[in-house]
Amino acid sequence: MVLAVIYIVLGYWSTGKTTHANKIFMGYGIGELFFERLIWGFIFGWALIPVAIIRSIFDI
Repeated sequence: MVLAVIYIVLGYWSTGKTTHANKIFMGYGIGELFFERLIWGFIFGWALIPVAIIRSIFDI
């Protein structure tokens, strides 16, 4: 259970560092962007987390 929460939090963070980085989102309602990032992080976290860590280390 704890690992699942850590995975979801890291997936959400990694989505912000990779797929949603440097973008302006217009027309989203309250919570839509949050849930979109949460779902992206949950589904693709296995690939996004390592990429986000590498981007954070090298400041890309």
